[in-house]
Amino acid sequence: MTSEPAASSPEHDVRHWSDERFLHHLDRVDGIHRGPVVVVESTGSTNADVADQATQGAPAGFTVVAHEQVSGRGRLDRQWVSPPGAGVAMSILVRPNVPLSGWGWLPLLAGLGVVAACADVGLTVTLKWPNDVIIESIGPDGRPGPRKLGGILVERVEGDGTAGVIGIGVNVDLTRDECPTQMATSLRLEGVSVERELVVVRILDWVMTVVEQWAASGGDVHGSGILDSYRTACSTIGQGIRVERPGGLVVTGIAVDIDPSGGLVVDSGDGEPLVITAGDVVHVRAEF
Repeated sequence: MTSEPAASSPEHDVRHWSDERFLHHLDRVDGIHRGPVVVVESTGSTNADVADQATQGAPAGFTVVAHEQVSGRGRLDRQWVSPPGAGVAMSILVRPNVPLSGWGWLPLLAGLGVVAACADVGLTVTLKWPNDVIIESIGPDGRPGPRKLGGILVERVEGDGTAGVIGIGVNVDLTRDECPTQMATSLRLEGVSVERELVVVRILDWVMTVVEQWAASGGDVHGSGILDSYRTACSTIGQGIRVERPGGLVVTGIAVDIDPSGGLVVDSGDGEPLVITAGDVVHVRAEF
């Protein structure tokens, strides 16, 4: 990785996108393994755009970035919206040579990439399992708590070989009035003024780096160090949580670990710990 200042001058409009500046940042990254990057003014869903290209043989690293996404989706089909130019909406195509049984790690790997990218631009964030990007900060009510900075949605695509589409949304320049909920935040609100071009490049670089590290190990999250890295980045561990599982079953308890499958290990106080592989997790002190 190369190092360069992240912050822009106060008079710089970070909502204005410059292709020239984007290519400058892209060219300064060492060793990135990327495919074509397409930047569009507006689209329904960057995930849908990349999935369509995946079925036509697009290479790993193919990426779509949109200034505005009008039909973006988060987990559980929640809508992901952001004013034009105020956030990052991007999707990356990956084709890891890892057994499909291990692909449940892709959302977690993407989360690690976003954590590293945020650190590059000057902000320390953590992950709410499996892949919400959060930061502890002061909310509009004046009280401290976890605020959501971004989210990740991974979809598998069949067609010209099996592929994964990693959709990433990060709030960059949202003001308090533009945040969709009181529990949301942005880089701007956390005191970081940064060009979206740089944020996109850092995310692309780090996500591809982490996925390739995982694939090179054959999906070995122990030997590659990825499991330990995720445990360190995951602020859900040690929290009292409520998990709403598919089918309406609710589990409460303490999150105690991440297991090798990427599942969340929960001590419900009733026998052996449970491993949760799917569900909507809420830290009981605050809801996103």
